[in-house]
Amino acid sequence: MSKETPATQVAKKDIVDVVAGKVRGFIERGELHLPPGYSPENALKSAWLKLQTTTDKSGKPVLSTCTPSSVANSLLDMIVQGLNPAKDQCYFIAYGNQLVCQRSYFGSMAVVKNVAGAKDVWAQVVYKGDAFEYEIRGKQKVITKHGQKLENVDGKNIIAAYAVIEFDDRPDHTEIMTFDDIKKAWAQGQTYKEGGNSVHTKFAAEMAKKTVINRACKAFINSSSDSSLLVGAFNRADAARDEADIDQEIAESANMQIIDIEAEDIPDLEPAEGSEKPAEAAQKPAEKEQKQQKAEKGQQTIGPGF
Repeated sequence: MSKETPATQVAKKDIVDVVAGKVRGFIERGELHLPPGYSPENALKSAWLKLQTTTDKSGKPVLSTCTPSSVANSLLDMIVQGLNPAKDQCYFIAYGNQLVCQRSYFGSMAVVKNVAGAKDVWAQVVYKGDAFEYEIRGKQKVITKHGQKLENVDGKNIIAAYAVIEFDDRPDHTEIMTFDDIKKAWAQGQTYKEGGNSVHTKFAAEMAKKTVINRACKAFINSSSDSSLLVGAFNRADAARDEADIDQEIAESANMQIIDIEAEDIPDLEPAEGSEKPAEAAQKPAEKEQKQQKAEKGQQTIGPGF
């Protein structure tokens, strides 16, 4: 017996139908080319199962706290990139009331292989004491030497990491990041604190490889793909995360100020015929009235944000 509530069943029908219809339209117009063997229907089924148990940072189900349009767009972004959560290529994160499809590094590698025909994607860590050299040839960096001794391999001695996207029919693409740059990338998330006990500290080398692989794949897709659909979907989660981080920083540092931030929505899909618009829109006047009352009492107000 299904555990879905009637509301969830309606939402599933509306959202999945809208996404499936958008995908069909993109394919018919030649705007979307999916990888061979990729099944949008199977990916949607896997994603919907994942969403049943996905919660936001407050522990609330994302299907009840995120807008239907953002749920639909997260599923559409997943399909446009040819990803499947069942293969750990992506997962879903709520930033406020916006749901986004966050690509894993497995997903980044899958996109580059499927879209650009990459033969392989791999990364290495550079430790203090390694013999490491590279050249810049035109627009490309090329690793010319990397010698490493076993005694150098220590997470506390990491100085850099690099990723290489290999091709058969074109020059390889190489991305190099210093460890300072890698830690800055980690700091954009909410789980890493330098000197803390996060997974980044425990498994620094593997996390550094994942970070530089993601950076290499993103740089390559942004510079090489002529598909606006793909590039938009590829970058959307990063944009949502960055906006959420900015709002969080304001919330933590604001000093008795009234700050009114209009959150920029992920572009909405057209709602399914006969479906209702999100209840959030109807609540805005009440929210504004509450904020005004708080402001008059001299309280700090942040809104609407993540």
